[in-house]
Amino acid sequence: MLPSVEPTERLVDFVVVGSGCGGLTAALTANACGLDTLIIEKAGVYGGSTALSGGNIWIPNNPTLIRAGLADSRADVRRYLDAIVEYRVPSGNLDAFIDYGPETMDFLERASPRLRFQWCAGYSDYHPEAPGGRARGRSIEPLPFDLKKLGADEALLRPATLATPAGLYVTSEEFARLNMVMRTWAGRRAALRTGWRAIKARLLRRHMATLGQALIGRLRLAVKEADIPLWLNTPLQSLITDGAGKVLGVRVVHEGSVIAVRARKGVLLASGGFEHNAEMRKHYLREGGTDDYSAGSVDNTGDGIVAGQAVGGATDLMNDAWWMPSFQRPDGIMVVLVSERSIPRSIIVDQDGKRFANEAAPYVTFVHRQLAERHDPIWFVFDAKAKSRYQIGGVLPGQKFPADWLAPGFIHRAATVEELATAIGVPPATLRDTVERFNGFARAGKDADFGRGESSYDNYYGDPTLPQPTLDAIDRGPYYAMRLRAGDLGTKGGLAYNADAQVCRPDGTLVEGLYVTGNASASVMGNDYAGAGATIGPAMVFGYIAARHAAGVH
Repeated sequence: MLPSVEPTERLVDFVVVGSGCGGLTAALTANACGLDTLIIEKAGVYGGSTALSGGNIWIPNNPTLIRAGLADSRADVRRYLDAIVEYRVPSGNLDAFIDYGPETMDFLERASPRLRFQWCAGYSDYHPEAPGGRARGRSIEPLPFDLKKLGADEALLRPATLATPAGLYVTSEEFARLNMVMRTWAGRRAALRTGWRAIKARLLRRHMATLGQALIGRLRLAVKEADIPLWLNTPLQSLITDGAGKVLGVRVVHEGSVIAVRARKGVLLASGGFEHNAEMRKHYLREGGTDDYSAGSVDNTGDGIVAGQAVGGATDLMNDAWWMPSFQRPDGIMVVLVSERSIPRSIIVDQDGKRFANEAAPYVTFVHRQLAERHDPIWFVFDAKAKSRYQIGGVLPGQKFPADWLAPGFIHRAATVEELATAIGVPPATLRDTVERFNGFARAGKDADFGRGESSYDNYYGDPTLPQPTLDAIDRGPYYAMRLRAGDLGTKGGLAYNADAQVCRPDGTLVEGLYVTGNASASVMGNDYAGAGATIGPAMVFGYIAARHAAGVH
């Protein structure tokens, strides 16, 4: 029995800490199961890192994929995850993700007409050549959404890192085509459609959003229409436990007072990773990745993980992150390089002026190699023709880089490869030889060193007008070198848990009453990344699982 409620307390059934995709999905699920649910959010805005993300969801066999004719055998999905996870994750957790993923998405579609999605056509799994991998991909995304439907809550949605022109919105599925606007008719048609939509949105005074903004916007409206309270500016102080270590609720700061919120059925930590906690980065992350070049939410400082540890929760995968090669602009904003690494007429070199990996490989794979072999600094090298053909760092083809970007430590420009090498501090002869060797591979149509372009994933963002979409000679000056950092989208280590999303102790026993999902948990993807949305998909699934278990639905 819970202790009597005092005036400074609030009594509910289920508390969700965090307002990203995992937390909002859990809240909707708990509410549907009849639980009196409260969401608390540390920041003054809701959405967490999901609101800053591409909004993709990787959940095999979800209803959207089934409608598109992309049903999977369960065995193929399990073979694929086994191939990339390599037994780094409890088998039961993988089974839970596979089995409850489709059910999660089916529930969301039934729970609210606001929650609608589409297939990201052709967005390959990140390891399509692995057993069970799919070159056509398994990622979906939310349909575009008019944020005006949120009313006053529109202003409380965590804003995207980079503002877009009024009315302009682009889905993940469209981006690859738009990236080829200077190269293909499909790209030009996509640009015309996007332009027309922007004009229409402005005329109709719609505030259209896509990607993570659309996903959080849709989830928030569903939560709002279900009358589930969300407390902003409410940081978690600690978990409340009884003498046996069972979690009974949370202690939070709300409206200037410390309040104890008691939870009859449990507490879910969906509070994100520790990417912006300098002390935790230094303590846990591997050498070369301790500096903070994260694109995750600035409010993600590991609060939920620390609270879970304080009541006996074990952790795992704490030395890893959702790594991403990134460019830090002079204003400090991190620009993640997803498509750029696949464009032809470009390479990435290290402090010796040499290539060290397949530049177009999945971003986590690329940075893992960078860190393991201690390549630093690294430079994204490209020529004038690449600059005129493709978007780079969010700067459109043909547009000039902002003047303050062309500065030491950011972007260097030179008339020759040798002059560029001198500017970035690598041996001129070595960089020249590296470029000439790559150019030979480009002309031959095969990267004999690192196999760039041999995976369907490599080619997704490549140039389809070329015989080999990711390979072309770097031979048109001026030449550019962009300083890259070992950035990340968030950390992937966190509290250990079982197939019911219950937090585990180091000895395998459970911290009763405590659940975890998202980047506050040790990723079900282990040290790898299955495909676009393999952060968001599992966060939603284990949020769904946690809420149902707390409600006694097994």
